Amino acid sequence: MKAVILAGGFGTRLSEATTSIPKPMVEIGGKPIIWHIMKTYSHYGIKEFIICCGYKQYIIKEYFANYFRHNCDLTVDLSNNTVQVHDCHSEDWKVTMVDTGLNTMTGGRVKRIRKYVGKNTFLLTYGDGVIDLNIADSLRAHKESGCILSVTAFKPGGKFGALQIDLETDKVESFQEKPDGDRNWINAGYFICEPEIFDYIPDGDNVIFEGKPLENIAKAGKMHAYRHYGFWEPMDTLRDNSELNEMWEKGKAPWKVW
Repeated sequence: MKAVILAGGFGTRLSEATTSIPKPMVEIGGKPIIWHIMKTYSHYGIKEFIICCGYKQYIIKEYFANYFRHNCDLTVDLSNNTVQVHDCHSEDWKVTMVDTGLNTMTGGRVKRIRKYVGKNTFLLTYGDGVIDLNIADSLRAHKESGCILSVTAFKPGGKFGALQIDLETDKVESFQEKPDGDRNWINAGYFICEPEIFDYIPDGDNVIFEGKPLENIAKAGKMHAYRHYGFWEPMDTLRDNSELNEMWEKGKAPWKVW
């Protein structure tokens, strides 16, 4: 089974870092966030990846093209230009990087990799969010659902303390520190897809996957929700990146399941 990673956007909300590199290459603990995502999949036996490239794609391609040598001990004999490999700490991954266009929307990017997944079930996610998802269990639930697409649903907690105030006296009647959100489940961006989803994505680079394609799949009763109660964090801002790096440095990174 293959995992498809959307990694072609401009990452404008993280512009402090993405002026020079694509967002999936922004680092957490010295490794690009896309590496962390791939390590999670790899932990569950998913070793083949398709990366939908776009903005500054050459950086992603160079990273994986040279990954093996950068993660091995080498002896280089300059007299004859030979290289001897010693201890290697590389991954047993197969990575296909596809140019899906500079300005292509998410639906257009997914449609462009159709030939690389063929008629097989595949996984799909964005290149900017980490999670401690049990992928094996989500695959089991997907198969049992009989749907053509499963989405990981997550209920975020509140960011601020909630106050119940008596508007006549301005006295605080109750206080709750960071309560759960408004009870709405949100799309955590980890999908399991059957090849039938391509029939719901029109041709064209301006198609947004999260728009009509997903709306129509849901209306047809072919979308399943896998409820995730653990950790999930998207890296949308510099503050998010700092928080994720702090978790990693303290050894308290919930997504590190490997």
